[in-house]
Amino acid sequence: MTSENHATVKADSAALVMSPTGSTSQAAPFSPSTSKPIQELPDELIQAGWSKCWSKRENRPYYFNRFTNQSLWEMPVLGQHDVIVSSGFRVEIPVTPTTPTVPISPSTPGVKPWVNTTDDKQGQTSVPAPAPVYWDLDVQTNAVIRERAPADHLPPHPEIELQRAQLTTKLRQHYHELCSQREGIEPPRESFNRWLLERKVVDKGLDPLLPSECDPVISTSMFREIMNDIPIRLSRIKYKEEARKLLFKYAEAAKKMIDSRNATPESRKVVKWNVEDTMNWLRRDHSASKEDYMDRLEHLRKQCGPHVASVAKDSVEGICSKIYHISAEYVRRIRQTHLTLLKECNISVDGAEPTAVQDRLVYCYPVRLSIPSPPQPRVELHFENDVACLRYKGEMVKVNRGHFSKLELLYRYSCIDDTRFEKFLSRVWCLIKRYQVMFGSGVNEGSGLQGALPVPVFEALNKQFGVTFECFASPLNCYFKQFCSAFPDTDGFFGSRGPFLSFSPASGSFEANPPFCEEFMDAMVTHLEDLLERSSEPLSFIIFVPEWRDPPTPALTRMEASRFRRHQMIMPAFEHEYRSGSQHICKREEIYYKSVHGTAVIFLQNNAGFSKWEPTTERIQEFLAAYKVSGRSLPSPGPSSTSTGDKDSKPVQEQTMFKCLHPDMH
Repeated sequence: MTSENHATVKADSAALVMSPTGSTSQAAPFSPSTSKPIQELPDELIQAGWSKCWSKRENRPYYFNRFTNQSLWEMPVLGQHDVIVSSGFRVEIPVTPTTPTVPISPSTPGVKPWVNTTDDKQGQTSVPAPAPVYWDLDVQTNAVIRERAPADHLPPHPEIELQRAQLTTKLRQHYHELCSQREGIEPPRESFNRWLLERKVVDKGLDPLLPSECDPVISTSMFREIMNDIPIRLSRIKYKEEARKLLFKYAEAAKKMIDSRNATPESRKVVKWNVEDTMNWLRRDHSASKEDYMDRLEHLRKQCGPHVASVAKDSVEGICSKIYHISAEYVRRIRQTHLTLLKECNISVDGAEPTAVQDRLVYCYPVRLSIPSPPQPRVELHFENDVACLRYKGEMVKVNRGHFSKLELLYRYSCIDDTRFEKFLSRVWCLIKRYQVMFGSGVNEGSGLQGALPVPVFEALNKQFGVTFECFASPLNCYFKQFCSAFPDTDGFFGSRGPFLSFSPASGSFEANPPFCEEFMDAMVTHLEDLLERSSEPLSFIIFVPEWRDPPTPALTRMEASRFRRHQMIMPAFEHEYRSGSQHICKREEIYYKSVHGTAVIFLQNNAGFSKWEPTTERIQEFLAAYKVSGRSLPSPGPSSTSTGDKDSKPVQEQTMFKCLHPDMH
C-alpha cells in the first residue's frame, strides 16, 4: 500500500532529538486522496468517520477514516481500528453526530462514547454546519529543551477534583464573609482569582490550585485590593448626580470608620475636619459639575486615605492571613484523601525509582507523570445540541462540540498511557472542572483569565516571526498544540509542557501573554531575562501586556529598559480585539470583543534570536494588518463600573482579556 494509505500510523515520539544542524527527520503533513468517494457503507461507519475512496495508483477502492487518518483495504469493523495518529501528520477536526449518545462508561472497550453508533430511525444523518476553528494543531514546534524526568504530581481523579472544587468554593465563601463582616464591603471583583495567581509565584506547596507554603503569608495582591475598596468601592462615574452621591458616601464612610476604630487623636481630627468641610461644600454649592465633584473626591481621598488605611491595616492583614491558613488546611485534607485513594489502588507514591534522563537537547514534549494513574470511575456523556455535557456524581461540566473534538485531538497527540481512550472522559471532566473552579461562579467571572489573541494574529506571529509556542495557555484556548499552562497534572495529557515559570527552553520562538497580575508579570520578566541571558541559541519572546501608565507596572518598566528589547509598539484601546476566555462554551457571536485598554507588544530576543526573527518593518506591517478590528467584535463584557484606584480593582476584562492561562499557576 502506498505511503498515504498505510493501515496504521505509529504514535509520534514527543521528544525528537536535535541533530547538530538542528534538523529532524520528521515527515511533512499529508492526507490521503479522497477524490473519488463511493459511499457504500453502513451509517454507523460513516458516523464514525469512515468513507469509501478510490486509489488511483492501485486502481481499487480503500476505506479512509477522516478522524484518525487510518486507511484499510478491507471494510473496517467498528471499534477495532482505534489508533493514535502521529503529530507529524495532518488530522482534520472530527465532526461529531448531532444525535445525543447514550452515556457509556469510559471502560467500555473499543467504543468511544462521543461517537454515535445508534441507527437513525429514519435512515438519515444530520451533520452540523462547519464551525469556525480557532486553532492550528498542525504547526510543529521549534522549542528545544533539555530532556527532563517525569513529574511527580499526583495523577488526577474525579473524586479528588470534586473534593477540591467543593473546598475551593467554600474558601471563596469564607473570603466573602470576612470582607463583609470585618470591613463591610464586597470582596473586590476577581481578587480571589488574582490571589491564586500571586500566591503561586511564591508557593512551594504540593496542590496544583490552592496555596499552602508561602512566604510571606500576607498576600500583597489581596491586601492591596481590599485596602483600595476601603472605606467604600469607588465606581466609574458617568453623570454628575452619581459623582455627588459617591462623594457624599465616601465622606460618611470615612467618618464612620474613624469613629468606630482605634484611631489616634490626630487621625480623628484630620478626617473629621475634612469630612465636615466636604459636607459644607456639598450643601453650599449646587452648581458644581461632575469634574468638580470628582476633584473634590480625589482631594478627600488624599487627605483621609492614609488615616483610614492605618486603622484598617491590622484587620485586612487578618483577612489575608485567615484565608491563607484555611487554604493550607484544605490542601492537607485533599492530599490525604488523594494518597489514600492511590494506596487503595496499590499505587506507591514514594517507592518508584527516579527515571534516568540523558543530558541532551530535544524538542519540547508534554508533561509526563511518574506516578501511574489509578482506575477511573464512570463519567457520563451526552450532547445537547452543540454542547457536550459530562457528568460525574451529579456534577456537570460543559464544552462545545468543536472544543470537545479539539481535546480529543490533543489527547491523541499527547497522551501515551491511554491509547484506547478508556480514561479520556474522566480526564476531560477533571480538566474542565479545574478551570471552572479557578474562574469562579460570577457572571463573566474568570473569562478574562483565558482570553486569546485573534486567529489572524497567531497566523501572522507564526508566519512572520516563527512563533510555534504559547507561554500562557490551556488545552481549552491554545492555538498551537505546544503550550505552557497552569496545571501540569490535568493539562499534560492534552499537550501542556507545564507552568512557564518552571519551563526552560534553550531555543525557539514564543508568544507570551501573561495573566494581568502585577506580581506574576514581574516574575515572568525575571524568568524571561534569565532564559535570554543563559542561551546562545536563537531565542525570541513576543510579549503582550496591558499599557498601564498611571502608575506604570514594574514588569512594563523593566521590559522597556531591558537590553534584550528589540522592538515595541502600542495597540490603542478599542482598536484591537480578542477572543473570549469562555470561547469553549459561549455563543459564537460572543467570541470576539474589543480591548478596553491599550496593549504593549514587546519583542525580547537574544542576539541569535534577533538574527533569525528580526522584527523588520515589513514583518511588523504584516503583523499590524492582522491585528485590525474585524467588525465582528462586541464591546468588552463585564461590569460597567470599576475602581478609580488601584489597577487590580479593574473589571476582569480590563485586566486579563488576553490569553493567560490560563493563568499560569505553577
